[in-house]
Amino acid sequence: MTKLLIPFLTISFFAFSCTAQKTSTPKMEKIHLDQSDTTKNCYTIIYPPKLPWLGYIFLLPGFGESAERVLQQTELPKKLALSGILTIIPTFQDGVLSFGVDSLSQLSFHKILKDVTAKHKLINQKFYVGGYSIGGSCTIKYAENATINPTAIFAIDPPLDFERIYYSAKRDIRLAKDGEPNQENKYIVERLEKEIGGSPATHLLAYYKFSPYSFTDTTQSAIKKLGKIPLRIYTEPDISWWMKERKADFTSMNSTESSAFINELNRLGNNHAALITTQNKGFRKPDNIRHPHSWSIVDNDELIKWLLNQK
Repeated sequence: MTKLLIPFLTISFFAFSCTAQKTSTPKMEKIHLDQSDTTKNCYTIIYPPKLPWLGYIFLLPGFGESAERVLQQTELPKKLALSGILTIIPTFQDGVLSFGVDSLSQLSFHKILKDVTAKHKLINQKFYVGGYSIGGSCTIKYAENATINPTAIFAIDPPLDFERIYYSAKRDIRLAKDGEPNQENKYIVERLEKEIGGSPATHLLAYYKFSPYSFTDTTQSAIKKLGKIPLRIYTEPDISWWMKERKADFTSMNSTESSAFINELNRLGNNHAALITTQNKGFRKPDNIRHPHSWSIVDNDELIKWLLNQK
């Protein structure tokens, strides 16, 4: 099942070595579009230590994640900034419980993007978008309807097909021992029915519109919009871990639709779309607890090199 799990609350900042002998911590600032409510419509901006900037990136958190939690889980934001990329971690209209792909979240994305580009006069700069979990879903949804076309995008184990996610959650509830389903799956079913207006059985076209990718949508209407954009999806399909620790199987893993998504993009002619699979890299901080659905499955330095090489 899609793991929209809320990471740990502890905040831990890490310095990144810029040279063999010198370390640097980039400057960070929190910007609120509405000063009367600091829980939403805001963003953390991380500045490169010197000019000129080599581009800017929106780095989208997973479900339940604040910018501080992202900084605790991964060094990617600071490494991006220290590599010359202005880095923005947004919080949308629904706060940390944003679903990312819904119209309200996408509108909030555009509002924050407009604020950032206007304040910093980001004209003709490389623009990247990436995200983890539901933030990865948001990344792809944005790219399909972009107002500013990204140079490249990436998503870390994103849930993409919400028809599949709905039925997977319903199956988990049905199979639950002693009628005690995982509360996460119960929440997902209720949230999707609220956001979309019902189940896929009665609102299938609405699920197609809501989802960044739909396996059963034979028109491929969403993904055809992605053209030839450089795109990566990272996933760690550790089926043994999922079966043992979560009683989940391949039908309930994001890896399933991620592979189908990339395969269809390749068949449509996007040879810049790639699936990056990893092994034994998923661990969550601060205690390094094993979990394949984690920021840590990404090789940060290699990803940054890939981003900077895109035209």
